[in-house]
Amino acid sequence: MMTSAKLVHIEAHAALESAIVAVVEDDEPQRVALAFQLETADYHVTVYRSAESFLEAPESKEFDCVVADICMPRMNGLQLFAKIKQSLPFVSVIFVTGCANMSIGVQAMREGAIDCLEKPIDDATLLNAIRRGHDLARIGRAEHIRRIALGELERTLTPREHEVFALITSGLLNKQVGAELGPTEQTIKRHRGRVMMKMGAASLPDLVRIAEVLHIHPAYDRALPRARLV
Repeated sequence: MMTSAKLVHIEAHAALESAIVAVVEDDEPQRVALAFQLETADYHVTVYRSAESFLEAPESKEFDCVVADICMPRMNGLQLFAKIKQSLPFVSVIFVTGCANMSIGVQAMREGAIDCLEKPIDDATLLNAIRRGHDLARIGRAEHIRRIALGELERTLTPREHEVFALITSGLLNKQVGAELGPTEQTIKRHRGRVMMKMGAASLPDLVRIAEVLHIHPAYDRALPRARLV
């Protein structure tokens, strides 16, 4: 079972990881130059000569950032980006281009790319984009890990505790939850205490935030008025 202490350890470890970057570029001199720029800045870099070779690589899920040329043969950068968003949602994508038409880059950024940089690439601009991409990837992965860990904790709740969890975090007072479910207010308090202990929540606002992460909602409609959380 995943404990709340272990969850904190995992999140802290994720925050300390170094960026792992893939360079996807069909032009060899450009590929070598980009890799050199990033390795000089102490990033872990792997290069690929095509979008297809990147997607087929077993290590593709390990990357924080992908630096990819937009204008590549066969599968271009935008097609690669669509695949990444579908199967690698935590990977940040930075495009580079030597094409005169920057409208493709603008479209890519509208769809969620970190940046689109014109060749030749300025070192400072590239590294700034990588830092932003790494931060977003790290946050996304940490949130994903947190959801998995909290899901494990949620599975330790009994059916009644789960009902109390949903109702308490929807804004009902203990006595209102008791009126809804049948038990006395004291029984609801005991259930609430066990829920908070099992979920690693230090306070009701903390438990509400956990419910939001897990998308916990009451399973049925109620006519009871909701109390305002303070």
